[in-house]
Amino acid sequence: MSENLIAQVQEAGVVGAGGAGFPTHVKLNAKADTVIINGAECEPLLRVDQQLMDLQAEKLLTALDLIVDHVGAEKGVVALKEHYHAAAESLKRELPKHPKLGVHLLGAFYPAGDEQVIVYEVTGRIVPEGGIPLNVGVVVTNVETALNVLDASQGKPVVEKYVTLTGAVRTPKTVKVPLGITVAQALALAGGPAVPDYKVVNGGPMMGKIVPVDSTVTKTTKGLIVVPAGHPLLASLERPVTDSTRRAATACMQCSLCSEVCPRGMLGHRIQPHKLMRVAAYGSLCDPEQTPMNAYLCVGCRLCEYACVMGLQPWKLNANMKNILAGQGIRNGLHNQPGHAAPYRDFKRYPVHKLIHQLGLSAYDVAAPLDGAVPAYDKVALSLRQGAGAPSEPVVDVGAQVSKGDLIAQIPEGKLGSSLHASISGTVTAIDGGSIVIQA
Repeated sequence: MSENLIAQVQEAGVVGAGGAGFPTHVKLNAKADTVIINGAECEPLLRVDQQLMDLQAEKLLTALDLIVDHVGAEKGVVALKEHYHAAAESLKRELPKHPKLGVHLLGAFYPAGDEQVIVYEVTGRIVPEGGIPLNVGVVVTNVETALNVLDASQGKPVVEKYVTLTGAVRTPKTVKVPLGITVAQALALAGGPAVPDYKVVNGGPMMGKIVPVDSTVTKTTKGLIVVPAGHPLLASLERPVTDSTRRAATACMQCSLCSEVCPRGMLGHRIQPHKLMRVAAYGSLCDPEQTPMNAYLCVGCRLCEYACVMGLQPWKLNANMKNILAGQGIRNGLHNQPGHAAPYRDFKRYPVHKLIHQLGLSAYDVAAPLDGAVPAYDKVALSLRQGAGAPSEPVVDVGAQVSKGDLIAQIPEGKLGSSLHASISGTVTAIDGGSIVIQA
């Protein structure tokens, strides 16, 4: 294991390029026998990673070799969906130069990119409840993150981000932009919204969040989806938990379809969403082997909602339950190691194209070609919180002159977090509201 790579990755401010943005220098401070590049691009409509695997296949495999050697692994695997034909061909063409590496083709199901699901698909190992892939000897990182690790080893910090711009935009595309531009500025690169009344989902349609157009691009921004007002996706995301609970109490018929498709349940974890729904009607799970703590095993993928014939939201009730437990200081105490996955799991995996149709997004399931040119901007507002952990602490003052790539904020001592660098050259004009503003 190279301590130097960990230091380089930490200095470069690398975090997971999608999802929670866990600091990569912490993840790489480990020993494992297998490294998996998560190229499933789990969320519908997103196009970043599949294009990077195609266009930067050799660089990605070089990055994977670097991580494999660093953690002392025996092998590295790029896992991607079987219908990413161009990416698979590009990777396989380069594989002979990388004897420790391989490609694993996944089915076109959701959520293939859940890190515990992908570990099982590639290795057959089941991550324990409440655990992480490292518990079974695996490190998982996504495509863009791995490329950033390679850049970090060459002294290049994270100052830009690949983002898919899609949905109701005039020209869907994937772009590379400086961190800290606004959502509105990013959408302008796709010709702007094609409808007058809309909202923007940051991330994918399943696990993304509705954000204002003046919010900014961060290291975890993977996609920006313009959704017309009145679309059922917005109704789902915006439904108050009180309404979801009322509907659960009056309409849940305990059919158990949500539990049948739950991806963590299918790995043998003790989560059965239909039983947790009973709390809304009866104030009890009516099963002595289940406790409210089982809600901690929910990953929030939202698949349960689209399996439900009544359109109920077990995931939202689970999230609320987790908040209640956490507020009372009750942590997850479930750490069972399943011996095997659920019977007939392979036949219960949810087809991603069926999901896109149910989401009402078929019209937006289109190509979003990558434009690799990085546009210039004269102002950015860089959030001090770019991922999991504590906000970074400024190391510059208002009035300071900075160049692109300069360190402007560092990890608080003894805390989990990531360093932050200037994404454009210019003058620091403000440090407030949790951001550092740079004007060219």
